[in-house]
Amino acid sequence: MCKRAYVAVAVLVAGVLTGSDLAAQTRPGPETAPRASAPLDLEGYWAPIITEDWRWRMMTAAKGDYASVPLNEDARRIADAWDWAADQESEDACKPFGVANIMRMPGRLHISWQDDDTLTLEFDAGTQTRRLHFGDAVPGERTWQGHSTAAWRFESGEVDRRGQPTGGLRPDQSDGRLTGSLKVVTTNMRAGHLRKNGVPYSEDAVVTEYFDRVSLPPAGGDLLFVTTVVDDPAYLTEPFITSTTFRREPDGSRWNPTPCRIDPPVIRSTLP
Repeated sequence: MCKRAYVAVAVLVAGVLTGSDLAAQTRPGPETAPRASAPLDLEGYWAPIITEDWRWRMMTAAKGDYASVPLNEDARRIADAWDWAADQESEDACKPFGVANIMRMPGRLHISWQDDDTLTLEFDAGTQTRRLHFGDAVPGERTWQGHSTAAWRFESGEVDRRGQPTGGLRPDQSDGRLTGSLKVVTTNMRAGHLRKNGVPYSEDAVVTEYFDRVSLPPAGGDLLFVTTVVDDPAYLTEPFITSTTFRREPDGSRWNPTPCRIDPPVIRSTLP
C-alpha cells in the first residue's frame, strides 16, 4: 500500500476509534492530579505526516495565495502587502511559528509533563515551547504561544483541574477503564500568521485544539491527531479548521531545533 493510501486508511480508522481505542486510565479518585488521571499517553517525540496542503506547509506559498482560508477584506489586504524579506530581518520572523500555525509547520513535536498540572509541547521548528495548564495559571504578557488551558475529555464530558468529572464518566465495558482525549483553549497570544506567506490572525483570536491518539496494530505505530479551530473576529469570516497528523518516533535522535526562519516564497507562475 502506498504511503498516501496508508495515511488515508489511518485517518479513517482514527475517526472510528477516537474515544474508544485510546490509551485508558482507571477512574480518577478524589483529588487525582491531571497527570495521574490522563486517559491517554501523549509523551514522546512525534513527527508530522504531511500528505495535504503541501505548498503551504512544506514551502512558502506565493504572496496572495490564501486559498481555503476564510479571510475578510482587512485580512486579504494585509496578506497582499506581506513582505518576506522585511519579516526575516525582524521579530516578525516568528509570526508563522505562533500558536495558530505551529502545529502545521513541518517540524517535530516533543511532549512531556513539566509537573502534575502542566504539559509541555516543544517544537524544533522555530524552537518554540508551549505549556498547557490544567491548573489555575494566570496569563502573563502576550507571547507567540499565548496562554493555553487544558482539560481531559472523557467519553461523556470534561474534567476539572484535579481530574474530577464535570459530567458523567462512562467506563470501558471490559474493565472499568476510561478513554478520552485532550481539549486545549488558547488566548492571550501575539498576532501571527496562519500560513508562512503572511496570512494574518489577530491577538484577539481564540485557538481551540483537540488531541487524540490511536494505536494501529500490529505494526502501524502510534498516531497523534490534532484538530485545530481558529476563531478570529478581526480577520476571519468563520472558523478556520485544520487537522494535523503525527507519528510517534522511538526517541529524540532526529530532534533538530531551528530558528524562526522560512524559505523565500515560490513564484506564483510555478504553481499548478
